[in-house]
Amino acid sequence: MTSPAGPTTGGDSSGRKRVKLLAVTACPTGIAHTYMAAEKLSQAAERLGVDMKVETQGSIGAENVLTDNDVKDADGIIIAADKDVDRSRFAGKRVLSVGVSEGISRPEQLIERVRSAPVHGGGGGGGSVEAPAVGGGGGRERSVAYKALMNGVSYMIPFVVVGGLLIAISLALGGDATSKGYVIPEGTFWAHVNAIGVIGFTLMVPVLSGYIAYAIGDRPALVPGMIGGWIANTGELYDSKAGAGFIGAIVTGFLAGYLVVWIKKVEVPKFVRPIMPIIVIPILATTALGLFFIYVIGKPISWVFEHLTDWLSGMTGTSAILLGAILGLMIAFDMGGPVNKTAFLFGTGLIATGNQTVMGMCAAAIPVMPLGQGLATLIRRRLYSEQERETGMAALFMGLFGISEGAIPFAAARPAQVIPANMLGGAVAGAVAGMASVKDAVPHGGPIVAVLGAVGGVPMFFVAVAIGTVVTALATVTLVDLSERKGRGALPVGDRVGRPEPALAGAGVASGGATVAGGALRKGPSARPAAPASDSASASASASASASADAPEVLSGYLTERTVKVQLDARDKDTAIREMAALLATTGRVNDLEELVRTALRREEQGTTGLGEEIAIPHAKTDAVDAPVVGFARSAEGVEWGSLDGTKAKLIFMISVPEAAAGDEHLRILALLSRKLMDTDFRERLMAAPDDAAVLDVLREVR
Repeated sequence: MTSPAGPTTGGDSSGRKRVKLLAVTACPTGIAHTYMAAEKLSQAAERLGVDMKVETQGSIGAENVLTDNDVKDADGIIIAADKDVDRSRFAGKRVLSVGVSEGISRPEQLIERVRSAPVHGGGGGGGSVEAPAVGGGGGRERSVAYKALMNGVSYMIPFVVVGGLLIAISLALGGDATSKGYVIPEGTFWAHVNAIGVIGFTLMVPVLSGYIAYAIGDRPALVPGMIGGWIANTGELYDSKAGAGFIGAIVTGFLAGYLVVWIKKVEVPKFVRPIMPIIVIPILATTALGLFFIYVIGKPISWVFEHLTDWLSGMTGTSAILLGAILGLMIAFDMGGPVNKTAFLFGTGLIATGNQTVMGMCAAAIPVMPLGQGLATLIRRRLYSEQERETGMAALFMGLFGISEGAIPFAAARPAQVIPANMLGGAVAGAVAGMASVKDAVPHGGPIVAVLGAVGGVPMFFVAVAIGTVVTALATVTLVDLSERKGRGALPVGDRVGRPEPALAGAGVASGGATVAGGALRKGPSARPAAPASDSASASASASASASADAPEVLSGYLTERTVKVQLDARDKDTAIREMAALLATTGRVNDLEELVRTALRREEQGTTGLGEEIAIPHAKTDAVDAPVVGFARSAEGVEWGSLDGTKAKLIFMISVPEAAAGDEHLRILALLSRKLMDTDFRERLMAAPDDAAVLDVLREVR
């Protein structure tokens, strides 16, 4: 059988030339679906008499990489991926691009469709201006614009986190409150730390712009995208006191990307073509975009800045609540752009006149965006990816120090949901601060200014911040949840950006077949006898000895006869996970059954681990286990698991590894299982195995 690791061949027994196809599979987290799609495409190719080689771009790196010779001889390339794949190597070849789930559900159709797919024009890396191929159901490819935006956000996040945290730490430990804000004495250690953080923040916006452009126009678009982003963020270049911020960077990123795409279409003499992507295109695109922004886009930004300032000046005698709400809306809108800076500089300018209440309104609104977005990732974790949750924790820390840019990654990724929620919370915080006549004596915001004594009316200041934060968080999760529900019919859970597919993480509460008392597992109707906690070491050794007696071991000895159950008693997912956890506990490798179940159930909240084909692989990355352990159980009736294809899970594997062993090992286990389980004959034999020993004999084929 053709396999993802197998080389292409040259012809069939009749001597006729066989069609040669290549494929690349990749998913956002690079785990199960990557390998499932690869195996499905290979099996379909074998059935159709087509030679195929599949490159998998998983979390453990690219495997079975396509060579230049492979590409040269190929009749077409299928890209089944939900992230950017470098297409420059496929220039001149027919390329069909779809979502990874379509590679799993429609492999035969893809093989037929690739023969009439458009020829890729080449010229770079991840992006493509070809119209995305849209399949049925959940397999459609994300739009080029969406993937480009996500590409920019993913590269920007580390700059936001590093820059923001270094600035916050340096201000907290080395800053002094002055009339000009929090100032760190020049030449000190903390001044240097702050300078490094400022560099990170300065690069944040150009990186966002550059990698949006890169995803659309490939490598030639990277330079104009980054330089365009720098120009957008540097208001002095177009006579504005504030740059256009991250919104300007998004604009320049898309302009640069599509400008490069347009230039590529221009016919040039043959001798010029080699220098087009490295000299001609970057110079032309950078110059055109830079001048366009300075002379065309920059003027309206400067005009907005000036007229907003005049407008605010005319409102100083109106209701403090109304003025606070307006300032809060402006602060929250673009987090560093011209609207935000207008409100901030307006408040700053009035401090010198003795009016500190306007700055008090601004100071209360400034931390609401990062605090609110960070809180949202805590109260509805399932709506966010692991990377987003980590960014949320950093945003919470930045919010405490008045660094509103901590919310930019969320606003850039989901502008339609996050920006309105930010503005609502900012308006509430500003209005409450205005109503309470909160004062701020320094041009800075966030809880840090109150802690260091620059705020008048501290209790109401914190009330304003708290209310605004909660409003932002609740509005965000509501809008994001509504958006997810609306899109759920088009994209299955495992394929949505920010909703990871099966990848070790976490879950639930022990019940069902087993209960815990005094740290030991009690035997229930569906649980096997458990080794006492004091005998964990000997039980583990016994399990290892049992595994080693059977050669070869099953999954490196992590799965043994002790962790196999031919008939699962559970009828629903939660109970099944609890029963499987009890099964793993019989090895003596589980030190906290309740935590193991909680971790696995939390993982299910992030997205189903039901892979389709009547398979589910729940998993938990937790120190509730002392060593990696794998269990297997069958369910004759099937358990509803929310699988992509709607099938109930009849073959259920549960994997758990300790945090310290959560690197490539769990990915290797998951990849091995995912690949082998795509073999229909293997699944049928696994279902038909009459007892534990027969099940192990079948599972020994997983290598």
